Amino acid sequence: MIPVTPRGFRDILPEEALKREEITDKVKACFSAHGYLPVETPLLEDRHSMERATAVEDTPFQMFDDGGRLLILRSDLTLPIARLVATRMHADESPVRLRYAAPIVRDTTVFMGKSRQVTQLGIELIGQSGKKADVEVLSLLAESLNAAGLAGWRIVCGDVKLARAALDAAGIYGEDRTEVLRFIHRSDLVGLDVFLETLDISENARRAVSQLMRVSGDAAALDEATAILESIGADTTGIEELQVGFDAARELGFSDALSMDLSVLNSFDYYTGLVFEAHAPGLSAPLASGGRYDGVLAQWGVDAPAAGFSISLDGLEEAIGACVEDRPLRIAVPKGSLFEESVNVLESVGFDVSELRNPGRHLIIRTDDVEYIIVRASDAPAFVATGGADCGICGRDSLIEANLDVVQLVDLGYGTCRFVVAEPAEAKGAADAAYARRGTVRVATKYPRITQRYYDRIGKQVDIITLHGNIELGPVVGLSDRIVDITATGTTLRENNLVIVDDVMECSARFFANPVRVRCDARIRELARKLAALEGAE
Repeated sequence: MIPVTPRGFRDILPEEALKREEITDKVKACFSAHGYLPVETPLLEDRHSMERATAVEDTPFQMFDDGGRLLILRSDLTLPIARLVATRMHADESPVRLRYAAPIVRDTTVFMGKSRQVTQLGIELIGQSGKKADVEVLSLLAESLNAAGLAGWRIVCGDVKLARAALDAAGIYGEDRTEVLRFIHRSDLVGLDVFLETLDISENARRAVSQLMRVSGDAAALDEATAILESIGADTTGIEELQVGFDAARELGFSDALSMDLSVLNSFDYYTGLVFEAHAPGLSAPLASGGRYDGVLAQWGVDAPAAGFSISLDGLEEAIGACVEDRPLRIAVPKGSLFEESVNVLESVGFDVSELRNPGRHLIIRTDDVEYIIVRASDAPAFVATGGADCGICGRDSLIEANLDVVQLVDLGYGTCRFVVAEPAEAKGAADAAYARRGTVRVATKYPRITQRYYDRIGKQVDIITLHGNIELGPVVGLSDRIVDITATGTTLRENNLVIVDDVMECSARFFANPVRVRCDARIRELARKLAALEGAE
């Protein structure tokens, strides 16, 4: 057996290690010049302690120690450092400036080519509040990216206060608020709109929340956000914090590299104000992220404001060595049942699709302004999420099954179908009886993630049998009790003597984009606006 590293982990040989060391030294020197001192925290943390500050996602990287405590490998350095400062230092006496260079471990999507171990370079400014702290952290990020020798970087800002102010003014609280924030964190703006329609709030409030999450651009976009918030009487404090960032960028000479996108809330739920991401040419994921997290230290008994950021050394290394080409906008177009209507929609918003209509065996169709990448609908999310395409079209089902980091922008209104639960007509009641006996229902499907979400929602245990075709055979030959499948007319179900016992969800085509590209490329945002304006788009 050939010795290998675990999946998602790799060895770094001397030549590359020297390059990484050089980058690290430059960034650390920048941090040190501003008074930030080094600190180290354990690789393992007590899970219960971390859960005092934020919801800790399930991870395969956890274990019990000999005392029975549940430990996790750190997936973030902000919380461990906050714990250290709260329990070992005096954060309430004066600002504490700390820096670090250390690995973290995060579980990543299987087969997406991403490393599970990433080295982070970062700083935490604890004990200093207000505009001064925000400016220091934001400007230090810009300075450190320059010090590393990276060109063409951009910083995109948002503010958690704006989203919370809008939800307060709209009267969205409790579980509804949690669900709204979940849609925003998942960058599912289409799903957000659908969920808002189910809430008992005014049409003005519904429209304001939806529009606010789509505000993006330079400092001028602050006026748009202000008008939306004022239309529902919401607090605009977050606008002032963003304005401070733009003012600082102008004074320090990087205003052209700073923009805002109010859908940026970052992945952790402990942020309380200004949040931001850094992007670099050639990367399909954020290079750095950070923001203000004033309430975290209070979970360990210290009331102190805090802000900071982390830079991915792996991302920085890749970005510095990337060969960035100036190419046309690249759109993933789904072949199959969605192809013709997708071509029609693209033509409707002004794209040249003359060669795309009959591509033959060509997989890429090039025009002066666009490259069309012809892919399976189920593969479109992977192409977009990993940067193979900037944006794309596919069904909602493909987005759910892929479960990748993309921004869902527009429901295109075509390719409509529904997912259903079905069983043999002659076996009515058999599945319920089997469930009563076994405590689980056996379901055959091509859509395991959609199926699991459905059974989680109704509170039933399910054993999923994943097939890739002829799903209808599952209950016919005794492989399963029921199926979850897609249907438009129900003809195939009837021909195989299957009857529908429940609806799972409705599905239609959606336009979506890579989160980095949509925040850095105005062409994608303009395309989204045009698509949303088409008759029938939602």
